Amino acid sequence: MKAEDVLKDALRRHQDVVLKTDTILEHAARGADMLASALKEGKKVLACGNGGSAADAEHFVGELLCRYKDDRRALPGISLLFPVGALTAIANDYSFDDVFARQVDALGATGDILVALTTSGRSKNVLAALGAARKKGLVTIVLTGAKGGTLADAADLVVAVPSEETARIQEMHELIYHGWCEYLDTLPGIRK
Repeated sequence: MKAEDVLKDALRRHQDVVLKTDTILEHAARGADMLASALKEGKKVLACGNGGSAADAEHFVGELLCRYKDDRRALPGISLLFPVGALTAIANDYSFDDVFARQVDALGATGDILVALTTSGRSKNVLAALGAARKKGLVTIVLTGAKGGTLADAADLVVAVPSEETARIQEMHELIYHGWCEYLDTLPGIRK
């Protein structure tokens, strides 16, 4: 198979998922409103995930701390993937399942938002973070894939991309949190 054919097929599968996302647009927009409300009230956003979702969590927090497109004030975001020393100490001294929950317990406050990314919806450390967030009174948003729709009882909002293909789910997660950032950039209470 030629490289062009492989790329064309990947783009076609991406397009198929994009066309199906009308089913989750309302949930994604609700997430944007939840983030805007919390940030206007001086709350912070915590984000976590594993693998590619960890990179997405850091990417999203980077957009908050720096800016998306327009110049605006820095927004309080914390990636639970850093510092690496704390992450590895928690994994070593407790369990890898606890790496995010302990940080949520230490850094989260009532009204803050936890954005948890899990393409499968089964990541034990993400589920533990959601439990810790609920105990502390954080608002919880999960970005997941089709199989993660079962997380409705574990989170305040679940945005489940209608796909089971990890790469396509992650691509849609990026479009969603970029959309959130673009929306935040338009708000008078967020802008400079």
